[in-house]
Amino acid sequence: MTTSIDGQRLWDTLMAMAEIGPTANGGSCRLALTPEDAAGRRLLLDWCEAIGCTWRVDRVGNLFIRRAGKRDDLEPVGTGSHLDTQPKGGRFDGILGVLAGLEVFRSLHDRGIVTERPLELVVWTNEEGSRFAPAMVASGTYAGEFAVDDTLSRRDADGVTLGEALEACGYAGDLPVGEPRLDGFFELHIEQGPVLEEEGEAIGVVTGVQGMRWFDVTFAGQSAHAGPTPMRLRHDALAAAARLIDRLQAHALADDSGDTKVTCGCLDIEAASRNVIPGEVRLTVDLRHVVEAELDALQAVFERELAAAGETFGVAVSRERIWASPVVAFAPECIEAVEAATRAQAVPYRRMMSGAGHDAVYVSRVAPTSMIFIPCRDGISHNEAEYATPEHCSLGAQVLCDAMVARADRPT
Repeated sequence: MTTSIDGQRLWDTLMAMAEIGPTANGGSCRLALTPEDAAGRRLLLDWCEAIGCTWRVDRVGNLFIRRAGKRDDLEPVGTGSHLDTQPKGGRFDGILGVLAGLEVFRSLHDRGIVTERPLELVVWTNEEGSRFAPAMVASGTYAGEFAVDDTLSRRDADGVTLGEALEACGYAGDLPVGEPRLDGFFELHIEQGPVLEEEGEAIGVVTGVQGMRWFDVTFAGQSAHAGPTPMRLRHDALAAAARLIDRLQAHALADDSGDTKVTCGCLDIEAASRNVIPGEVRLTVDLRHVVEAELDALQAVFERELAAAGETFGVAVSRERIWASPVVAFAPECIEAVEAATRAQAVPYRRMMSGAGHDAVYVSRVAPTSMIFIPCRDGISHNEAEYATPEHCSLGAQVLCDAMVARADRPT
């Protein structure tokens, strides 16, 4: 029998969380392990403690909130996402997945339902990567991708380490990283793209996540006066960067499938001045594809165009790959649980790959995992204008609830 979630209560909690770190244009700013992030965690814990849940924090700040099952000796079924945001983020990215998990717990509590396996609501630390790079570093540490000490020593732009930030905000835990092990994990999220909305579909049954690689690039030329220096004698680092960006854009746009994606999100000109030829430029490059071999080919194009840009403009080039996340295929049994729960709602849906990275990427390495997407207006995310309707939030939470309960109550 389906446990109906309370969509209005879910919406009210979303709006209440948005009041912590509000931005001028209706979004949220809760950078990882800031006082605002800590306040958001505390509010969530207050809500969870009110329905009898217990909680623990691991050494990298991941927060695990447990709802007891009939057999607490069994591994729990997990859900969750993140509460940290971009500097000018929205009210739904990550937060929806956490508060929908809370709503599942509340709805089961209201009806006195206890699942066979315990349930675990997880808040992963620093998913966004906007304060401590790379993104998803704490869920990656949980899954064994990063060493605990390396994660704790990562620094923000002000030189504060992640470990110091954990201590300062009160979420430096002692639970060993990698515990508790999960029987399965489901993450609800806004799509962060326009496909579901454009196709009139209410749910995305997520089968995997595209591969991603991040690079830091430096062009080192020579600063000189913009007037006296002939064009043919310049070593213009910004011109070289512009050539790289243009060539990568052209390559991605030539892929009619739309699966090739290139983004240059940060550009830093050393000692910038309007009448000085840029001598040094730093650039970030984000490469993505749904097929690992094609991602390899895309990286080869990037490296070839980087070398060519340096040679054409007479500047030295260097690059460092700072993060790589391979193409991920989610667990068939979890995908099928989400699909069955979606079919029961009799709404239009599609199976789809995720274009963005999520904590579920790393969790899938150590536990059967899948994701649920709902539409977001105009596909906009990482933006104060980010929006999902109350109806879609409620529907996503209902699918999450039914998939979790089905897995938690399956025969052992």
